[in-house]
Amino acid sequence: MALKNVTDGSFEQDVLGSNKPVLVDFWAAWCGPCRRLAPSLEAIAAEHDDRIEIVKLNIDENPVIAAWYGVMSIPTLQLYKSGEIVRTIVGAKPKAALEHELADHLA
Repeated sequence: MALKNVTDGSFEQDVLGSNKPVLVDFWAAWCGPCRRLAPSLEAIAAEHDDRIEIVKLNIDENPVIAAWYGVMSIPTLQLYKSGEIVRTIVGAKPKAALEHELADHLA
């Protein structure tokens, strides 16, 4: 399952305006850990698509949102609920660790 890409222009509607929690993967094409993280995020999205949406935001192509939310290193995952950040995860983690950190929102 390919994750949806969001942009500086679509962020407000796609993330802040969503009815369910949205996990934003701040990434870049040159980032090795970001590429390693992608299959885990795709698996979580496929297994929990009724409870959470996972989207990708390329920070090189969309620097405004990354700067606005203070993303200083990648990969950074930010979970938004009702337009507010409720969790931030920095660094590539295994799928099980991500599911543990997101457990409250996946149950």
